[in-house]
Amino acid sequence: MVTDFKMKKNMTQIKRIIDVLSRDFVRSNDANKKKGGLIALAATSIALGKDTEKFIEDIVNPIMNCLIDNDNRVRFFASESLYNVVKVARGAVLPFFPSVFNALSRLVTDPDQTIKNGSEILDRLLKDIVIESSQTFDLDAFIPLVRERIMVKSSFARQFIISWISVLNAVPEINMVVFLPEILHGLFQILEDPLPEIQRMCESLLAQFLKIIKLDPSAANIPTMTNVLIVQAQSSNPLIQFYAITWIKEFVQLSGGEILCFASGIFTAILPCLAFESDAKKNIKDCANAVNLHLLELISSGEDKQKNLSYLDLNSVMEVLRQYLVHSPVPTKIAVLKWVHHLFTEVHDEMSEHANKLFPVLLRDCLSDSSDEVVLQAIVVLAEIVNSATVKGNDFDQTQYRQFLVELLNLFSENNTFLEKRGTLIIRQLCRLLNAEYIYRTFAEILLEERINLKIASTMVRTLNMILLTTSDLFDLRNMLHDIRNEKSASLFECLYKCWAHCPVSTLSLCLLAQCYQHVSEIVTLFADIEITVDFLVEIDKMVQLIESPIFASLRLALISHSNDNADAQHLSRALYGILMLLPQTEAFHLLNNRLKCVPNYWSQPNKISSKSTNESQCNIKFDELFTYFKYVQDLHHQKRVEKRKKNQF
Repeated sequence: MVTDFKMKKNMTQIKRIIDVLSRDFVRSNDANKKKGGLIALAATSIALGKDTEKFIEDIVNPIMNCLIDNDNRVRFFASESLYNVVKVARGAVLPFFPSVFNALSRLVTDPDQTIKNGSEILDRLLKDIVIESSQTFDLDAFIPLVRERIMVKSSFARQFIISWISVLNAVPEINMVVFLPEILHGLFQILEDPLPEIQRMCESLLAQFLKIIKLDPSAANIPTMTNVLIVQAQSSNPLIQFYAITWIKEFVQLSGGEILCFASGIFTAILPCLAFESDAKKNIKDCANAVNLHLLELISSGEDKQKNLSYLDLNSVMEVLRQYLVHSPVPTKIAVLKWVHHLFTEVHDEMSEHANKLFPVLLRDCLSDSSDEVVLQAIVVLAEIVNSATVKGNDFDQTQYRQFLVELLNLFSENNTFLEKRGTLIIRQLCRLLNAEYIYRTFAEILLEERINLKIASTMVRTLNMILLTTSDLFDLRNMLHDIRNEKSASLFECLYKCWAHCPVSTLSLCLLAQCYQHVSEIVTLFADIEITVDFLVEIDKMVQLIESPIFASLRLALISHSNDNADAQHLSRALYGILMLLPQTEAFHLLNNRLKCVPNYWSQPNKISSKSTNESQCNIKFDELFTYFKYVQDLHHQKRVEKRKKNQF
């Protein structure tokens, strides 16, 4: 009938037939009538051929309504009917694409397998039609459809969405990258699908997009996508995290300095990843490391340095970095500290305002960290802050330099265990990076001026003394103290002596280092009146061991020296014999005794030692006053021990 009316061009009658089929059959409550009507509408479309376009709305709409019918068979017949109509109508169905696409997205998740299979055939046909009509296809209407459905959890729906995006992305006339920011978040969420096949499809699609972006970065909205990637890079799903950081790495390379405006967000994403230890997350860690290095390069010295820095929001970056200095794993802290150091070296003027906020974190948190590497790196940062500020001559000058050491000493005072465990490490590193003479002089002045606990003072002196005698980096400082005839050296010696007086053995070793052998012999004589404690004997033992070290080579040679009419040699010999008499017969006793057996017998010499021949006589140091001060400090320590014993009795 439809064929006859078509030949006669009686479109009115054809319209009536379609209306009857739609009203009396397809929209009937009887399932069988519905199925018959659906078959009839498909047959009508086949009979009409190209003329289906004239009646497309009247044919398609009734069929679409049946796609949501409760009866499985009705839905199946509807999908078959729609397939036949679309096959005939081809491009004429595109005005109804949103409705058809919406229906398809439901059919692919239908619980009935036959319906699902039928929808796949219709889906392929519709894709072919869209590709054929790519130049007229309305992408602006399509993207919202994808955006609405891309967050669904169904694996079948996800597969459907990915397949459509992939097909359209493969069409040369269609630029899907323009719309990528709208769907990128959803694509990354699909990576967490439990089906490996869906994951692979999504990975492939993301790789295609990234390849296109790398070929023409200007066509992509990198800033908007970077914000999406920063969020995805913090996902708990390793696959999502890896691909997000991979994209960030590529964007950093493509965008150059412009990406620095997202630095704080990128840091939030990558810094925790630097601490990953498992093999499963090694690729994420490596990728995060690469991003970190690329960002460092962007603000290093170079032609584009100033331009790149103009994109950097230093305040937000420092806020993030400070947060990660506390309660973060060791690799993350080290990376942050290296960043802070790098920023101070590259933009120290801009960073100066952040120094005061950083100091408490560096001192209280980083220096107390269980990792030596974190402690050492924190000192590098602190030294850079002090150095750059001192050179600049601004408010953060020598006064702040001293204040830094005061704060450090307070930290040691609050935790004696911390001083014993970390004091040597921290002070050695400071001496390597800063002026060792100034550090020692300032520490000595602080210990003299501030009201420091006597026990802390003596522990601090022992620590400083051991570092002075054993660290190769303090070679110049030791040489300086060797010659107290020099006014500057004498001043330093006096300053250290008054502080070293808290520890008898440290005072003794300082005088040995300064070659004040007459004064050494006087101090050793005084030891008869000083309480010999276990700590005292342990220190004497250590000092004897050090006498055999290269640092005291000049001392050993002085024992056989004929200079100054043998005065220095005789005073030194008497001092060492005095120390020998104080020692119990331990290994240290035998070590020193064997050394002294090699020394000439000065006791048999009848000539009197001239005080004018000694090193002390050739400098302006008032050793009598120093000796009096030494006895005064030792009396304070004795009184403190007595008070402690009395207190313990009660």
